[in-house]
Amino acid sequence: MRRTLGFMAIALALTACSTRPAEGGARPSAEASAVHPESGLPVIPLTVTRDGRSHAFRVEVAGSGAEQAKGLMFRTRMGADEGMIFPMDPPRPASFWMKNTVIPLDIIFIGTDRRILNIAARAVPYSETPLPSAGKVSAVLELNGGRAAALGIGPGDKVDW
Repeated sequence: MRRTLGFMAIALALTACSTRPAEGGARPSAEASAVHPESGLPVIPLTVTRDGRSHAFRVEVAGSGAEQAKGLMFRTRMGADEGMIFPMDPPRPASFWMKNTVIPLDIIFIGTDRRILNIAARAVPYSETPLPSAGKVSAVLELNGGRAAALGIGPGDKVDW
């Protein structure tokens, strides 16, 4: 009997310590736990607004130097409303290339006022040709190649994240 009570106490303690939520239990919000399954980077909402119309994206944040150096290299696909943002602190001129990048990208340079300065549209996979910003940027956004044109996104549009 004593041994049975001991096992029951251990089982109860392990159940209480479980990290898996109970059936019907509360789960963490998508915002609190949003990480990209492939890169492990945080995923945040981002909107691009033009003439009062907005388009929403979910973007990975490449915050560190190593994350920014890797970017979207070796990725073979990305969802239509997905992308990656590269914050630049402090703001500075930026130049990107497509080394080891498999999918064509629109590289969107965002100025210090969070408006699009310029877009390197449909950047060619694997190209090592530098694609420069038209001035100092606070961030660079990468989307699937041709997505900016398809949505009517262009210079002067407001980007919020």
